[in-house]
Amino acid sequence: MTNGPEKTSETKAARTGRRRPIPSRPPTVGEIAFYRACRAIVVGVSRTFFPGRVIGAENLPETGPYVLAPVHRSYLDWMLVARVTKRRLRYMAKAEIWGSKIVGRLVEALGAFPVNRSGADREALERSRAVLAGGEPLVMFPEGTRRSGASVAELREGVAYLALRAGVPIVPVGIGGAERAMPRGSVLPRPRRIDIVIGAPIGPGAPPSEAGRVSRKATTALSDELRAAIQRNFEAAEASLAEPRLALLKGRRGL
Repeated sequence: MTNGPEKTSETKAARTGRRRPIPSRPPTVGEIAFYRACRAIVVGVSRTFFPGRVIGAENLPETGPYVLAPVHRSYLDWMLVARVTKRRLRYMAKAEIWGSKIVGRLVEALGAFPVNRSGADREALERSRAVLAGGEPLVMFPEGTRRSGASVAELREGVAYLALRAGVPIVPVGIGGAERAMPRGSVLPRPRRIDIVIGAPIGPGAPPSEAGRVSRKATTALSDELRAAIQRNFEAAEASLAEPRLALLKGRRGL
């Protein structure tokens, strides 16, 4: 009795240590509808407790894939980023979430996909490439984890490498006020105004080569350019928070 071609291929892949290719496809109508409903709730809650502006929305591509690269200062960042576009955004999430089938399916329907944080970088790359190949935007935090302070930390080069490999632009994003709303170590957020500044897309400007190889020099150069762009937009977002206060002070002083 045979196992069939599909079972045989799975067994062979397991023996050789090769993973089956991760399919890329656009989202279904049902997935988009569910995402939009959930997004409306998330964005509504975030705007209620963390009101603020989205500046530079015209810089977001209306169609096609791209990497959205925000500064990372708070656990709130993922829900704040959902404000910038009505398109379905995809996120990386730790694989442990999928320990519960119900929660895993819900999170996946909201655009997340599992990533094993125990060193399976190749799998994360394959999943990310599949998302972009399916024509969807992908959110990646280039600093790797939540940071603190006014300076953007040194970036992990995976974002630049992925963009070059997939031939898609990166959109830098600054989020002002998120750290004050929920700094590291906080259990509950504090209502604060939060402004988001979206910068112009950068790189790569050309499709990847047939070989799909990306030089270390090109990756480093794009990563440095991205860090500078995120820093500019982060500073602009923080500065925009002070504008209403300055206007109010000038009015009171008759300036």
